[in-house]
Amino acid sequence: MATLGSSAAGLTTQEAERRLALHGKNLLADTSVLTAWKRIIRKLASPLVLLLLFAASVSAATDDPASTLIIAAIILCSVLLDTFQEHRAGRAAEHLKRAVALRATALRNNRPDDILAENLVPGDIVLLHAGRLVPADGRIVTSTDLFVNEAALTGEPYPVEKGAALNGEGGALFMGTSVISGEAVMLVCETGHATRIGAVANVLATFRKATAFEQGVRDFGKMILVVVSLLVLFVTVTNLVGQKPLMESFLFALALAVGLTPELLPMIVTVTLARGALRLSRQRVIVKRLSAIQDLGAIDVLCTDKTGTLTEGAIKLIRHVDIRGRECEAVQRYAWLNSSFESGIRTALEEAILAHGAVEATGWTKLDEVPFDFERKRLSVLLAHGAGKDERRWLILKGAPDAVLSHCRDALDDPDDPASAVIPLEGNIRAMAQARLAELEDAGFRTLAVAVKCMPPDRDHARLDDEAGLTLAGFTAFFDPPKEGAAKAIRKLKDLGIDVNILTGDSERVTQYICGMLDVPVRGVLMGNEVAQLDDAALRERVRNANLFCRVSPMEKNRVIQAMRDNGRTVGYLGDGVNDAPALYSADVGISVDKAVDVAREAADLILLHHDLDVIAAGVVEGRRTFGNVRKYIMMGSSSNFGNMTSMAIAALYLPFLPMQPLQILLNNVLYDLSEATVPLDTVDRSETLEPQKWDMHFLRDFMLVMGPVSSLFDIATFYLMLGVFRLGETQFQTGWFVESLATQILVIFVIRTRKNPLKSRPHPALVAAAAGILAVAIALPLTPLADWFNFAPLPPFFYAAIAGLAILYLLLAQVMKQLFYAFRPIASVPSERGHGRRS
Repeated sequence: MATLGSSAAGLTTQEAERRLALHGKNLLADTSVLTAWKRIIRKLASPLVLLLLFAASVSAATDDPASTLIIAAIILCSVLLDTFQEHRAGRAAEHLKRAVALRATALRNNRPDDILAENLVPGDIVLLHAGRLVPADGRIVTSTDLFVNEAALTGEPYPVEKGAALNGEGGALFMGTSVISGEAVMLVCETGHATRIGAVANVLATFRKATAFEQGVRDFGKMILVVVSLLVLFVTVTNLVGQKPLMESFLFALALAVGLTPELLPMIVTVTLARGALRLSRQRVIVKRLSAIQDLGAIDVLCTDKTGTLTEGAIKLIRHVDIRGRECEAVQRYAWLNSSFESGIRTALEEAILAHGAVEATGWTKLDEVPFDFERKRLSVLLAHGAGKDERRWLILKGAPDAVLSHCRDALDDPDDPASAVIPLEGNIRAMAQARLAELEDAGFRTLAVAVKCMPPDRDHARLDDEAGLTLAGFTAFFDPPKEGAAKAIRKLKDLGIDVNILTGDSERVTQYICGMLDVPVRGVLMGNEVAQLDDAALRERVRNANLFCRVSPMEKNRVIQAMRDNGRTVGYLGDGVNDAPALYSADVGISVDKAVDVAREAADLILLHHDLDVIAAGVVEGRRTFGNVRKYIMMGSSSNFGNMTSMAIAALYLPFLPMQPLQILLNNVLYDLSEATVPLDTVDRSETLEPQKWDMHFLRDFMLVMGPVSSLFDIATFYLMLGVFRLGETQFQTGWFVESLATQILVIFVIRTRKNPLKSRPHPALVAAAAGILAVAIALPLTPLADWFNFAPLPPFFYAAIAGLAILYLLLAQVMKQLFYAFRPIASVPSERGHGRRS
């Protein structure tokens, strides 16, 4: 402590601020919002912008300053718009994330202060208790019955005892581990990247796997890259064969490549996801990982615990009985003593025991405990009662009935009678105890078994092997009524194409009783001990036919989640306890609640401020709406751009001049993208929110290949009008096609944005305004002083009337082709192959 310049009173606020400036924030990665300059530099480094910069450089080298300046202006506008929108979206998302950021209790100015864990510095004194994540690396100053789960570092699932008196790592605590039981005062020694897990995180960050959503965007980029490469190669070769100027042909090919690429896709994705996050925040859902919104829309199975989700979570102790079913105060007394003296995370059952009524604890002293873990499923406390020669020492144990009964040798015939006989727990007596337990569970009661053991008078510590040869006292029975509205929420999720599976540590009898009350059909039950015995291949088969998984440990929950994902399911998991952390991390979407323990909140992607399945159903719809708008933008841009760029490539074969100058192609592309910039605000057809949605590159490719040629057909008709009817020269031809191509691209947005009749699906007013504004710019531009900059010329008045007629025919044919396409090629919904892992 002296080495770090600290004391038992902690640091002063001023000293903590000085050290924070010196050591930096206590973060494994820089999660701060990027500055505007950093964002701009990142955009300028993208392949598309580099391509444009190269084109500008070529223009400058060929002594074409006008083209150079205009291309530079287009780059600047595109990058600045993208940066501005992404910056706003990022700030909003970061604000939401900070609402559930990890916090720690540190001594500042000699008093406890609840601060963000990222503001901890070396020398801080931190107070820890059960359920908390260790927020930095440090040494234990004092501790009481401290057990820590270090699986995040070691992979070992069993708790490790820690203490100030222990040497080496026995007295050290590490960032990312979690306190299972007890409490401690810790001196912070290392923070952020200097921690042990920080070194691991630096390596793993490089190998982070893409989410299903991110992978879908990448796959689309690869598809566009292939199309662009083939088109550019075709245009370059044909122009060279036609003996057209090399540099002009090269710039034309580059412009076509740019025209095929949806430059604003990153902005559309970011803004759409951020808008989805803001909409979810109004429904009391905080999004920690933006792409989780789309992943939530893709889930087709939701795994959840029973308590607090399907039930009220207001657990009450109703009965405490001996093995003969008689109400027994001694059973309640033993359960109360165990719960009162244990130092671990108090479960809802233990809170119910303590709330049921106080027990006279005078004369009882705690000596030691063996904390609860999810393998043993029980907890023991070693207590002393009395003084001097009258002192007796007892091991009092409670836990899951099967885990306790298997370690009991005897039973108390009448626990309320001190002179009661101890009877062997075998034969008919064990069968009677099992029958009593089954009766309670069939009635919907959750149960704990309570046992005791008289210990040697000199025993001052408890060991695992003490939990043998126990004497069964009886059972405590709790009731947690089904949550009002849970049945309706489950039906709503089912209507959305989502199966609700229950993963619980409770018994199958209690779970089936609750399912019956909620009208949830039970397809099959898989027990935790069965999961443990199955290999991965067998487990994958079993999870296909089960929707109840009972008495499962954290690792068994995790294996069930992984098996479902291996079967091609997209899995959401809802949990709030220490035992839920592995499954939260492994699911496609981890969902927790604001009152969950630290380790669960950190593992989750979404945090519910209201623990209700209805909220999840609303989030699923929002996720599908968000994904629908991203896919809509891609379908609009790829099909229209592909058609127009293909038309240009074909026209370049027959025309003695370029059908459109490179600069005009770039302007056309930027204006079209601006008309689509409001797509994140658009409404989505209800039909697209009724089923899980996924990326389908074959669907997007086929849509582009069907709708693109429709556009090309009308482009060719426009060529005929301009050359055969209006007999336009080179400059007017290029101007006319610029107006026609941009007009048809903008108007067809309203056909493509919906699967229905566009007259019956209302677009967002902002989308209408943006499209109308850009269309007006396209028509007016040849008549403005800017026309000379872009080499435009005024067009004959009747040309606009002809283009209007062609546009109407084009929109009608586009609607017919769209309907035929959907009839034979519906959008894929439920995934048929395993999604990409969301984390490394």
